[in-house]
Amino acid sequence: MGRDKAKLLFRGKTLLGHVRAAAKATGWPVRVIRRDLVERCGPLGGIYTALKTSRADAELFLACDMPFVSAELLKRLIAQLSSKRAAVFAVSGEDAGFPFVIRANALPVIEDQMVKRAFSLQKLAAALTARRVRISKARQAELRNINTPEEWKILEPAANGRFSR
Repeated sequence: MGRDKAKLLFRGKTLLGHVRAAAKATGWPVRVIRRDLVERCGPLGGIYTALKTSRADAELFLACDMPFVSAELLKRLIAQLSSKRAAVFAVSGEDAGFPFVIRANALPVIEDQMVKRAFSLQKLAAALTARRVRISKARQAELRNINTPEEWKILEPAANGRFSR
């Protein structure tokens, strides 16, 4: 994007504001990871940072650029996390991705993935033998994320390309 996607204004809130509202509605505490403890690891850097600094038994992970995700979908994922399961990932099409829930005791697996330089969420889901929750076609729009200026222009013409400061 060339800009901080979290600060894009969409329907009166930042993209991050939309995601935070959905997360807060789950009843779980919400925090934002702004700086990874280990850089250049893609999403694994944020996952590692969250789990390393967490006191919780599990963490729910969301991308800041998914303004349509609902609390209902997040609660459904959380409900699939059993005591014997290390992680639960949303699946759209063939790929596991955001949002997902990972238990704190999975930290050694994340560390191992980082050492192996296996940074993809697909490889992480496989290494964790994560439960994969298929998202119905009716709900797949909730997983839409904004990655390019072109996607942004299509998404919100009323924003006129403005970014919050």
